[in-house]
Amino acid sequence: MVKTQAFPSALSATRMAVRALILGNLLFGGLVLALLIASLIAEDWVFTALGVRPDGRATVIFWGRIVMVIGIGSVPFTHVVLTRLLAIVETVRLGEPFGSGNAARLKTMAWALLGLELLHLAVGAVAVGGLSNTQLDLEWSFSITRWLAVLLLFVLAQVFEDGARMHDDLKGTV
Repeated sequence: MVKTQAFPSALSATRMAVRALILGNLLFGGLVLALLIASLIAEDWVFTALGVRPDGRATVIFWGRIVMVIGIGSVPFTHVVLTRLLAIVETVRLGEPFGSGNAARLKTMAWALLGLELLHLAVGAVAVGGLSNTQLDLEWSFSITRWLAVLLLFVLAQVFEDGARMHDDLKGTV
């Protein structure tokens, strides 16, 4: 098969960007984990440094740690999305974007994105529940766009699966 690259610089830039995002995600997870551990070891120092006043601090500390755990929990989901995206970009670079592997990757990405959205809802529940009426404002908001992206990924996975099957059928008839 002839390798075709209509936009090699865009693919290269995308590969570099996704690799940087993978590293950034892991760094984010490590930093939040370090903050969580520090909050357990030196609670007063950490929350004073974060600007949490002593009045009502216990509530903010409890829910703040819950948000940190949720943030750490988002790292594996994000890692799945980014590594599968990098694999898809690689298949495009190699000239095989409609292989059956990409359909499975898109479906895995859709499930991981769904997991991220459920974690985002959990943060929202903390923001409007446990942290309401405290000095910590998470500025959480709901967005239908992210939920549409989840649905779009599931649909695209099915399109790619059907396309790969048709591609294999076509190769068998030639």
